[in-house]
This record gives sequence, C-alpha cells and structure tokens, in this order.
Amino acid sequence: MASSRLSSISPARAVSVDGRRFRAVEAPKLVSWRRAEGDWRLARWAMRSARAELGSAAVATTEERTAVLGHDVGGGRPLRVGLVCGGPSAERGISLNSARSVLDHIQGEDMRVTCFYIDCDMNAYAISSAQVYSNTPADFDFKLESLAQGFNSLSDFAEHLAANVDIVFPVIHGQFGEDGGIQELLEKHNVPFVGTGSSECRNAFDKYHASLALNNLDFVTVPSFLVQRNEVNKDAMNEWFISNQLDPVSGKVVVKPARAGSSIGVTVAYGVEDSIEKASGIISEGIDDKVLVEIFLEGGSEFTTIVVDVGCGSDSHPVALLPTEVELQFQGSIDVREKDAIFNYRRKYLPTQQVAYHTPPRFPVDVIEHIRTGASVLFKKLGLQDFARIDGWFLPSKNLSSSKGAFGQTDYGTIVFTDINLISGMEQTSFLFQQASKVGFSHSNVLKSIIHHACLRFPRLFSHNNVSSHSSVSQSSSLNAAPSKKDEATRKVFVILGGNTSERQVSLMSGTNVWLNLQTFDDLEVIPCLLSPAHDDSSTNAADKKDRSLRSWEVWTLPYSLVLRHTTEEVLDACVEAMEPSRAALTSHLRNQVMHDLMEGLKKQSWFSGFDIEDEFPVKYSLEQWVTHAKELQATVFIAVHGGIGEDGTLQSLLEDQGVPHTGPGVLASRTCMDKVATSLALENLSNLGVLTIKKYVWKKKDLLERPSLEIWKEVTTKLQCESICIKPARDGCSTGVARLRCVEDLQVYIKALEEGLLRIPPNSFSKPHGMIEMPNPPPESLIFEPFIETDDITFSTKTSQENASPLMWDGRSRWVEITVGVIGKKGSMRSLSPSVTVKESGDILSLEEKFQGGTGINLTPPPLSIMSYEALEKCKERIELIANTLQLEGFSRIDAFVNVDSGEVLIIEVNTVPGMTPSTVLIHQALAENPPMYPHQFFRTLLDLASESIQRW
Repeated sequence: MASSRLSSISPARAVSVDGRRFRAVEAPKLVSWRRAEGDWRLARWAMRSARAELGSAAVATTEERTAVLGHDVGGGRPLRVGLVCGGPSAERGISLNSARSVLDHIQGEDMRVTCFYIDCDMNAYAISSAQVYSNTPADFDFKLESLAQGFNSLSDFAEHLAANVDIVFPVIHGQFGEDGGIQELLEKHNVPFVGTGSSECRNAFDKYHASLALNNLDFVTVPSFLVQRNEVNKDAMNEWFISNQLDPVSGKVVVKPARAGSSIGVTVAYGVEDSIEKASGIISEGIDDKVLVEIFLEGGSEFTTIVVDVGCGSDSHPVALLPTEVELQFQGSIDVREKDAIFNYRRKYLPTQQVAYHTPPRFPVDVIEHIRTGASVLFKKLGLQDFARIDGWFLPSKNLSSSKGAFGQTDYGTIVFTDINLISGMEQTSFLFQQASKVGFSHSNVLKSIIHHACLRFPRLFSHNNVSSHSSVSQSSSLNAAPSKKDEATRKVFVILGGNTSERQVSLMSGTNVWLNLQTFDDLEVIPCLLSPAHDDSSTNAADKKDRSLRSWEVWTLPYSLVLRHTTEEVLDACVEAMEPSRAALTSHLRNQVMHDLMEGLKKQSWFSGFDIEDEFPVKYSLEQWVTHAKELQATVFIAVHGGIGEDGTLQSLLEDQGVPHTGPGVLASRTCMDKVATSLALENLSNLGVLTIKKYVWKKKDLLERPSLEIWKEVTTKLQCESICIKPARDGCSTGVARLRCVEDLQVYIKALEEGLLRIPPNSFSKPHGMIEMPNPPPESLIFEPFIETDDITFSTKTSQENASPLMWDGRSRWVEITVGVIGKKGSMRSLSPSVTVKESGDILSLEEKFQGGTGINLTPPPLSIMSYEALEKCKERIELIANTLQLEGFSRIDAFVNVDSGEVLIIEVNTVPGMTPSTVLIHQALAENPPMYPHQFFRTLLDLASESIQRW
C-alpha cells in the first residue's frame, strides 16, 4: 500500500522555520501555515511526517484522521465513506462540484468521509476535505505532490481503500467513473461501492451499446449511424440519411461521442459531409474513437428522470422520481444564432436563462406515468443499482421509424429514452435534489438513503444499517405527515437572494449555499427568500422615487424544492406556477403517487426514518411587509443579494430602520463601497501608508452615446495617459460590465452594447480574445474609465524538467499580481483572511463564472512563496485591514486589489460588501486556510453571529 513507503520517516523529526520549531505531530499546523503553502520542500516534509505519525491520508482535521483510522466494522462507530472524484474527462470540474455537495450533506456523526482524487493522468491521491472546496481541480492539481498522499498505482489506491474505508462513493462523471473503470478496480479488490457494477456500466455508458440494448428490450430508439476511427463509410452514411428521410446534403443530425458522458463533444451537423467532418473532429481531438450520428429530434421536449432503488438485497425495486422537463429558451440577437441549440455542457452546469426546468413536466399525466414506468423498467432490465439518471424526449407529433409496436408509444405521442447516466450530477441544485425534494427527500436524506441501500449488498456492512440513527418506519406512516418542526424557540434566519442585477444568478447560488449550510444547526430555522421586481410596478413619476424601494419589490418565502433552480427567473416562475390550483393539484397527486411507490420498499428498511421535506407553498410579501414580518419573528437577515439594492445600502437601511439585524456592513459603508469613485475618495489619503488608488475618469452614458467614439477615445487616453483602458459601471457589482479596451474599435463595440441594452457581449468581440462579458441590466447611467493595470501571467505545468522544481511558472516582470481577499470581524477591528492570487483563464478580466462558478477559474490561496514573500504578505494583510477599517466595514466583505509582491503595497480595485458565497468561491478557500480551518457551515454561522452582535451598536 502507498502509505507503507512512508514508514521510514521518523515521526520524532522536527524542523525549524523562521525561528519556530515544528514536530511531526504539528505537521497539519505547518501545512496550513502561510509559509508552508508556497515552500514545496517544506510542505512535502510536513505531509510525509504527518502521514508517518498519524497513518492518515488526510491531515486537515482531527475528524478526518479519526475517519481514516477507524475501528472494526460495526460496534456503533460511524460508517467510513470514501468519496472519489476527479477523473480524466472534461467533466472533472463538475465532479469536484458534485463531491463537494455530497461531502456537505453526508458528513456527520453517522458517516465519516475521507476524500480521494484521480487526476487527468489517472494518478490517485488522498486529499483533505478542504481541497474539495476548491473552485476547480486546477486550484490544487499543481500542489498534489506536496499537499496530498499519492499512490504508486491504482492497485495501491484500491488496497488503501479496502483497508481504510467501509464503502466507496464514486463521484466521477464520464470516463473512468461511468464506463465501468473504477467499478472494475473496486470489484477486483473487494471494495464495497455505491452504484452500478462494472459490466453493466460499460454497456449502459456506451451510447451505441445502450441503444442496441434498448432496441432488444423493445423500446423506441433514435435512429443512429456509428462512425469509428479509420472506418468512415461515406456511402453507407448516405444510405442511412436517405432511409431516415434526411437530405444527404442538408439533413440535420446530432453528432456525439459514444463514450464521453452526457454533454462533452455533442454538436449539430448538416448533411453527410458535415457529419463526417464533425465526427472526425471528435475522434482527432481524442474525445472518443466511436461517434454516433443521430437524427435531430425537433418539435419535442427533452426530459430527465432520477431512478432510485429501494429494494432489499437482490430484490431490485426501482422507483422513478418526478421527471423534469428541460425547456430551451432563446432571447435576444445572440440567441437567435443558436436556433439549433442543444442541452450542452454550458446550459447544463452554468446558470443561464437559456434553459428552464419544470418538475413535474408539463406533459399529460399518462405520459409522465409512462416515462416513470419506462425508466424503472430500464433500470431493472439493464442491471443498474442504487440510483441513476435516464434522459429522453417526448415527441407529441412524431413517430420514429423504430417506434412501431415498441414501448414508448402513447396516445399523445412518442417517448424515447436516449441517455443513461450512471453517476448523475450531484451539485446543490442538480436534478437529483430537485426531483428528490419534490417527493419529500432533503439532500442529506436522499444521499444517505442511496448509501444505506448500497450497504445492503455487502453483508459485513449490515450492522451499519441496523444500528443506524435512523428508526424504522411503520407501514401506516402517512405520506403527507409533516416532518417535526423545530422548536418555537429556535432562532429565525431569513436568507435573502435574487434581485435584478446581472449578478442575480450568482446571488441564487450564494443564497442557496448559505441556506443549506446553516440548516445543519439545530438551533436555527432557516428560510430562503427571493427578492424580485414586482410585476405591477409601473410608476415612473420622479416624485414617487423615494417610495419605489418599497413599492417596486416583492419577496417570496420559498419552500425547499423551489429554491433548487439555476436562475432567479426560474424560481419566480416556479412560485407563480405553484400557486395555480390546477398545477398544485397535479403536483400533489404525482408527489403522493411517487411517495407511495417509494414507501413500498423503504418501509422494510430499518435505517429509513421517513421523508423530511414538507409539501409547502411559497408566500408573497411586499418588501415592506417582509421587513415587518422579519421584525415580528425577531429574525436575522442574511443578505446574499449581490449588487443593486442588496449592496448599495437600500436593503440595509430598510432593515436597520426596523431594528432587524443583518449580515455585512451598514448603510454608509455599503453606499460608499458600491460607488467605485466614492471608494477611491475615501481611501486617497492612505497613499503614504501603502494603499494606492487608481485614477478614474467618469462619463455619463448619454455623453458616450452622443459624442464621436474617436473623440472620446483620444480624450480618455490623454486624460489617463495610457494606451489600454479598463471600463466599468460606476455603481454595480464586481465583474459586471468590466472590459479591457485596447483601441477605438473596442470602445465602439462597448458603446453599441450599451445603446442596444445587450445582456452580454459575446466572447472575442474585441480586438483581442476575451471571455463572455455580462452587462448591467438596466445599462448604467455612469461609467468609469481607468488605466488598465498590467500584471504578470501565471501558468502551470504538470511536467517539469527537474524533480523538485515548482510547477508554478511566473516571470515576475511587473512585480504586481491581482488578489482578492476576505475581511471578517467587528467594525474597527476587521481581520484579513489569507489573500488569493486570481488567475485569468479566458482574457484580461475575470468573468463572473471564473469568480463564482465551480469548475472554472483558478485561485492560489495563499500566494505561494515563489511569488510573494511571507513578509510582503503580512504587510499586504495589514493594509487590507487598514482599508476595511477606514471604510467602516463590519461582518464580512471582499476586497479586490493589485499587490506589489516585494513591498506589499496595495492598489485598490473595488470593495464588495456582499461578496460571492457560492460553494467554491475564494472566501471558502480562505476560511479553510485559517488555523484551525473554518468549514463552510462554521464560516456562515460566524457571519450570522456577527450580525446579531452588530445590532447592539446601532
């Protein structure tokens, strides 16, 4: 086993660092210490010494060490779950998101989780749970050699799992996770695991084999043509086009890899030539050497359904949950170009208004039941286990050539199943949790039910199910019985999210994450609330402007299942839809039916204690009514509304006027920081203390639209004495509308976007490559021009010529890097967390996705020593704290700046008083870098407690 090669390292060894002496037992402290993060040799020593002494794969916390060491199976100890994520596919970032969500919801007294990671080269590592909260694998890939336990081979890895965990939960999407790879490895070493076996995975994952299997089972299938490496038969494909009534020159088809997951490499083609070209492209790019060409399904609706097995032992009893309809939506001139859009990787995993979900689907009841029946039959016939996700299409007016007499034909149209996902995505708002919550399962309940069901296949794990903290459920249990309410004395917390800015989708992710994490505390009752523009606000009278902050907004308190959406628009639509009597009655009927089917199996399980999510309705308030309601309940408001009234002091003023405590800074600090010019003015007297501000030139939007672009460009570049400009809204959240302009043509593109009110500027619209630029909505009245600050590029290499060389490469010519850093504490005594160096992947400006969306962006927390010395870092933190206290920040905020890596001087960019709180945002990384580390639920509870203390100073 891999850990045996570390036994020669003496645990008694010690090392001195900057006058401080560390013993091996203190290695976890040393690893988290800022100096060790950048010193590869020292960090590597610390990890090896810790493993030798503790015999543990992860060194972040005492709980993790206990989880690895454990005792004999049974005896009342927690079930040891090994969570494995990563993998070689392009979906490894999504895998990390899924693993983070699973970790959040199963770690507890009854389950102890240890985390493992497979990199893109198929090397296995034991990682600390703190690393799972990284934004993307690139955040820690380059540090694995020093901060994780590597294994010599996958066999060594499997042997380690066999000795140190009770059951493995694979959360690897695509290759190696769903194709039977990791399952075969675990089976070979007799390691229990969650999910379907290896041979069944291989057959179901391969879309070509799965289609053949469905056809053999007499299911409707989509006609397809197989293209393999070195076997492209143009004549045969031409005949296939004709036989399926497609024009060989222009017939529309979908081209997709047979074995690359549900989203990677899928594209649309026209005719035989285009199909061959795109299939060859998939093969040449190394995505897959088997490609399917399928007819393009038009005029129908895509759906997906989760199936869970609630049977006992070898008695499979699969139950399909309520399916979800996937509706593609097109808005604006950009989307018109996507008339052939498909449910691709971006639409599936990133927040976008281009897709909406409906659970249950807006299909006839008979069609929904047909989908559920078909999915359950497929699950059983294909030998799937524990859970899976099955995708398909409902075609109201289309009969496929293979549909005659096959399962899938209904009086309303044809149902066709197209994709089988062996490891469904498990991000916080994924289909698994959307559908589970609709039938009474919380995140934790459905995940633990899946794990306990998997344990039934392994006799040595029976004791865990029998001694579980869950109690058995009687056959007479009412499906609609409400879970026990928390004590009336519990503290009420309103988490408000949404708004109308371009950051509203990030706000939804932030608020959802806060809500789910705070739910773990028994003394809190946490209620998510959606802030949205009122439908009936039509006032444009300037005299009424004072009251519009109340009249123009409404707030919905949200039931559990309605929060789990990808966009605020979708949440609002779901609220309105839930209030329609006919829709509510249908949903209730289907919910009861699914719960009854589930209970047929679950009532026999000793570990199942019942459903824990009520069937509730949303409640709508005016903003003023909601504030009064919060006051009556003595609630604390956790503000997660980014930009707009959530960050400019408006919401803070309304709450403070009623004496309602809230998170984050007060009114004055919020107003100052929202206005980037006011922020600079407030800090301009600190230059002699190492805090610098960027010169700004403010223009009104109407002047930009009226004056010639060339005249504007010359005036701005002369005034600022620079050749490259950064333009941004004077008052808006971070990243929104921020762009680098290199020439007058770039300025013209930006001004046109303002004039047309575009929601986004497409990638590569300017003279140099860049990513998507989300624009403010409505367009800002004032904009700021600044000199663009050049920083040095930071790159990574997994291969280095020298064995001990750092994979991090930085030329360090300008000596300035961009950082973002959280500050936390009480007014006047704010404390800086460890800064993160931000690395831009798609252009000169960090996109919203790179800042907040898991699976994108890279952050280095804290700055490695190869970039910034410990002394400069400490000076930087002192200046960050000076900024925070000068601006009278309190609670928590995030400061974006440039820092000189030699002097620690700080050049301020902006201050965000309601920073991103998504599962993978840098604030989470920085809290975990503290000593001891603050995990997300602890971090958010700390912020909540600071809010309660702040009201005493009002």
